[in-house]
Amino acid sequence: SDSTPGHRDNFVKLVDEGFYDGLLFHRVIKDFMVQGGDPNSRGAKSGKRLGTGGPGYTIDAEIRSDQLHTKGALSAARQGDNVNPAKKSSGSQFYLVQGKPQSKAQMRKTQRRIQSKSPTFEYTEEQLEVYANLGGTPFLDMDYTVFGYVIAGMDIIDSIAMVKTGRGDRPVEDVIMNMSIIR
Repeated sequence: SDSTPGHRDNFVKLVDEGFYDGLLFHRVIKDFMVQGGDPNSRGAKSGKRLGTGGPGYTIDAEIRSDQLHTKGALSAARQGDNVNPAKKSSGSQFYLVQGKPQSKAQMRKTQRRIQSKSPTFEYTEEQLEVYANLGGTPFLDMDYTVFGYVIAGMDIIDSIAMVKTGRGDRPVEDVIMNMSIIR
């Protein structure tokens, strides 16, 4: 997205370099998200814990109130607030939101929680409709950088989210990615 140029440009650069080719979706949680981009996942033995690898740098947060975790959101993974209070993103790890439909009551509760840290934050009626009808993971809003959205092929993410997983939410059978930029 043009509103998150640091994340966009980094992702495009890594895709163009072939960084992601052969990496795994190493963390999959049905009705939540599918995560990949750990370079340590390439050829990783079954059962190996994954999720700590990256390209050796982080990206400054580009968190925006108009870039939300609706179904199909492309977001940057990051270390937790306790070790990363600036919410800097992983240089390579990302997740694609699957999520599920959210009730108005759930959304009001989420909005109140976000407002405790960002007092001016408020969901628009349109955003509430998208969460109610399409779904997502609103509890991640304003905490992680969303830098794109799936515009076709959401069925593929849904199918990845359905795979059997083992320890650490890693798929029992590897789900390997290969990416290219369509220009």
